[in-house]
Amino acid sequence: MKNWIFNLETTKIELHFDKSEYDALSDPQRTLLKSNFLWSRMGKCWVSRSKEPNLYRAKAAARELGFTEEVRQGERLSYGEQVGRQAERAEDRADRYEDYAANATGRAEQLQSDFAAHHGDIAFFTQPNINSSAGRAFTNYRDRVYARYERGFDEYRKSEYFLSKAAAARDNASSEKFKDKGYLDRRIKECEKEIRARQKNIVGYEQILFALDSGEEKSKWNGEPYTVEETTAWIERELELIEVAMDKQGYLLNCLDALGGIAFSKDNIEVGYLVEVKRWGTVEVVGTGPKNISFKILTGGAAGFGGTVSYAEIIKIIKADKREIERHPFVVGERFSVRRVSFDDPNSMKPTTTMVEYEIVKRSDTTIQLKELGANSKPITRKPRKPGNGQWMFSFDDRHENTFYKTEEEA
Repeated sequence: MKNWIFNLETTKIELHFDKSEYDALSDPQRTLLKSNFLWSRMGKCWVSRSKEPNLYRAKAAARELGFTEEVRQGERLSYGEQVGRQAERAEDRADRYEDYAANATGRAEQLQSDFAAHHGDIAFFTQPNINSSAGRAFTNYRDRVYARYERGFDEYRKSEYFLSKAAAARDNASSEKFKDKGYLDRRIKECEKEIRARQKNIVGYEQILFALDSGEEKSKWNGEPYTVEETTAWIERELELIEVAMDKQGYLLNCLDALGGIAFSKDNIEVGYLVEVKRWGTVEVVGTGPKNISFKILTGGAAGFGGTVSYAEIIKIIKADKREIERHPFVVGERFSVRRVSFDDPNSMKPTTTMVEYEIVKRSDTTIQLKELGANSKPITRKPRKPGNGQWMFSFDDRHENTFYKTEEEA
């Protein structure tokens, strides 16, 4: 029985084969191996293409190849240590690419040296081909000079390519992304989302354990029964990954604090303010929420269009000119006839159209809630808008006949 290795430092799976074992693999098995693993010359083993937590396919492939259980090796690195190692590797890559670029430039200069030596020699470039021994020799030599000159340009292009790769690696090594508040804010929210999801998974697993301890039989989607050992292992894995996510979140929060934290929020950003955001430059704030702002682009080809960004994306306030929010004219008690189209009859391709009455049961300055009359359904929320023709509007769906208009004079 063979075990695969879970390397805690790289969070990848390693498979170790003897030469005889690898030679004994069938073609389908080798295809399966190479589609999920890469050969590591340094480690002298096959390393999974994916890493934690996306190791399901790699583990399934390992089992098909005869590996039965997992053995853990190494020590898990903190997120800060991982970032440090990534920066070191990026620096090494940048140095290598710069060496490649220098070597390519040297080869280009050598290839074009013969051509450069004849610079100013008009006869060398204009002499016609002469059908004699010496003439043919000269023509062949000149053709070789031209060919080497062309290959020199290929080497110069390689040099430019390697320099661009080196610049990208240097940028990665400098960890510029950890100096971007917007990037940090997005990654922190991802960590929070992952932690909540894994905590929810633990609750589900604990319910399964409680049922098993009570003598109930619980089965998976494929009919296999749950076991206490397997479910306990799942809980331990979720707890471990929560700890990993919290470590990453802590590192990102420290980076954000070092930049001064998030300076803007709903408390100091108002509708009508002009603010600078990283991608779009100066924009006008048209809405403020608990976590994000809605904005209108003021310049460039996208002027007039809008978008949404978090408060962390705001670089600075350009102009603090507060504008009153326009209040829509729709009121509680108004009713609207909505055309509903359905395909309830399985024997007919023709849709069934019915008219359904909705009533506004609640409103705010920016939204309305509508409930279907005579039905025990939840209210739906819509946000009226004023596109510029002086009429307010809202839509139930993407159907034109289910879009309703109202002017302020009708209110």
